[in-house]
Order: sequence, then C-alpha cells, then structure tokens
Amino acid sequence: MASRRRHFGSVRKLPSGYWQASYWHRAARHVAPRTFPTKLEALGWLAAVETAVRRGEWLDPAGGRLSVEELAAAWLGADPSKRASTRARDETIVRLHVVPPMGRTRIAEVTPPEIQALVNSWCPSRAPRTVSRQYDVVRAIFAYAVRSELIARSPCRGIKLPAPTGRVGHALAPADVVAIAASVDESYRPMVWLGALLGLRWGEAAGLTRGAVDLGQSTLTVDRQLGRDGRLGPPKSAAGTRTCALPSALAVVLRAHLESLGAAAPHADQLVFAAPGGGPLDYSHWRHRVWLPAAAAAGVPGAGFHDLRRANATALVAAGVDIKTAQTRLGHFSEDRMLCGGVASRAS
Repeated sequence: MASRRRHFGSVRKLPSGYWQASYWHRAARHVAPRTFPTKLEALGWLAAVETAVRRGEWLDPAGGRLSVEELAAAWLGADPSKRASTRARDETIVRLHVVPPMGRTRIAEVTPPEIQALVNSWCPSRAPRTVSRQYDVVRAIFAYAVRSELIARSPCRGIKLPAPTGRVGHALAPADVVAIAASVDESYRPMVWLGALLGLRWGEAAGLTRGAVDLGQSTLTVDRQLGRDGRLGPPKSAAGTRTCALPSALAVVLRAHLESLGAAAPHADQLVFAAPGGGPLDYSHWRHRVWLPAAAAAGVPGAGFHDLRRANATALVAAGVDIKTAQTRLGHFSEDRMLCGGVASRAS
C-alpha cells in the first residue's frame, strides 16, 4: 500500500466552517494571517510557503507585524559606525516627522501611496532639500526591513520628490566679512575670522579647544569638530585633520580672546568658544541668536557661515583690507585687539 504524501504544515476546520493553516519553521509555529473557505485553498497557501522556505525567500510573518515606530527604533540602533551627529539628526527626523503620522502602522501594511502622502505632507512647510533628507531616512528604515527579511519589498518605490532648488551661496566681499565681524557679539567675533581666513567650518570653529591653539608657534590644529548634537568628534575625513599657520594679526585676536576667558592654567580641552551659560554651543541657537542678526545688520541677510570659506585671506588682501583699514571700519576696537579683514600671512 502506497503511503500518503505528508503535507508541509497542517490544516484544520474551524467551527465557523473555514480552514486554518499553520506550520512549524525555525522552532516556532506560524499561523496563516487569514482563514480559508476551503481546505484546498489552505493547502495551496501552505504549498506557497513551503516553496519560499526551500528557495530561501521565507519571511517571518511576525516581522511584518512590527510597527513603523518599532522598526525605526531597531534601525537607529543597528549601525554602531554612524556618527553621533548623524544619529541625532536621524532620531529627530524619526521622532518629529515619521512617528507622528505613521508610527503605529504595521510595516507590512505600508504602501507606496502612503509613503508618497507622507512626503507630500512635508512639502508645504519644508524646503526641497529638507524633504529629501527626511525621505532618505524613511527609505533607509524600510531598506533595513528588507535586509532583515521582515518584508519582501520596500514601499519606497516610485516616490516623487520636490525638485531641488539648490542653495545659492553668497559671494561675500571683503567689506561684507568686516561688516559681519563688526556686528557679531564680541565673544564670537574670532569665529568669523577663523572661517574667512583659515576656512574653518562652523563645527570646527565651535569645537576648537585651547590645546589646539599654539600661539608660540602661531599654529592652529583642527583635530575635532562640534556636532549638531553638542558632542565633540573627529573631522568627517582624515583630510579634515590639519594644522594651519596663523596670520599674525589673527594670532593677536585669538590671544586677546583667550586672555578674556581668564583661568591662569586653562585645561587643554577647554572650548575656546562656549555657550553663554557654559558648555558647547548649540548650532541652531547660535545661528538664530548670533549669526543671522549679524548678517542682516551687515547687509547680507541669508548668508551662511560656510560662505566665509569663499572669502579667503587672498581675496581680502587683494582687496586691500589691511589691519589699519579693518581697525577703521570696526571703530571701537583698540589696535591690539582689532579684527582685520586682510590679515596678511607671516610672510607679509
């Protein structure tokens, strides 16, 4: 007598008359997410699952039941190599722009139209670049779900994003740099010159420590930067670590600034520029409280700190903005503490 073929999984008839299918895999029992009107349909569903298992395409049904919020939390903690500032930015995007509208939705139920609707909801109040950045986070979250075999396909497919407008940089003239420096709070004025003369980024200037400034050798070492999360870390790349020669007048400015901070024996890790209440600067607060008002007062509203990198020392010197000229433009600054626009190099 021929033996009957043993089916993958099992089926049983419920009191309702419908059929339930279930199977064991990876030491766990999995039940079909729905019941079937006939036994044949239940067996057909099991056959499809068996084929997926044999092909290595099986997905844990429980994975699709995770909520978007649970998936996002797993994604945020999955990459130990991610920079602290990037992690902080991603956490903010998830908390403010992803979880509120769809955090409770099961990931298996999220569709491309729902992702498109989410993107569209950001557009009225966000710049195109910001929308793209937020969408990149959502796309990465669902790509992680696919890699983790929680879902078969990402719903981030065919999504339309707003056309990028691109950031229009401000070509700051030497006079603009001088005017911005004159308008910035005195305790942060050297940051303007670090950006304009040495090309330091905001995070590099804000993360500058006393140990990185060697006035005896007239050098400044960039070996760390302040992230948007308020933490100090290394520059973004190996090329970002560098030692810069200090123009003589900029060395004078930094010396005067360091002396104004006091402390006879300052610690090498003490920040050169700190928040009013102490501790590291907060970029958003500094930008709105210090930078934007100064840029507006200087007649270049909307200019960014990064624009200072374009206004380098060569351009300032070529324009003839020397120490005496800058002193005159700033007026109230004494000669030994004034900020110059065309601070010449040591060779000048």
